[in-house]
Amino acid sequence: MVAYGDAVFHRCQVPLLLAEFDGLPAACGGDRVGQARELCEVVEQRVHRYLWFVGG
Repeated sequence: MVAYGDAVFHRCQVPLLLAEFDGLPAACGGDRVGQARELCEVVEQRVHRYLWFVGG
């Protein structure tokens, strides 16, 4: 098993993350990308909010 690190995005980085999502092939989209987009919206609403992806 390969362990992956965590990734943290703050409010100013979220637009770049959304642009990365836009560049994904359609086969890589789906529910998880949609859920991540919703969480990005939450982070963008106020300062001092972060989006954490916790590796395993």
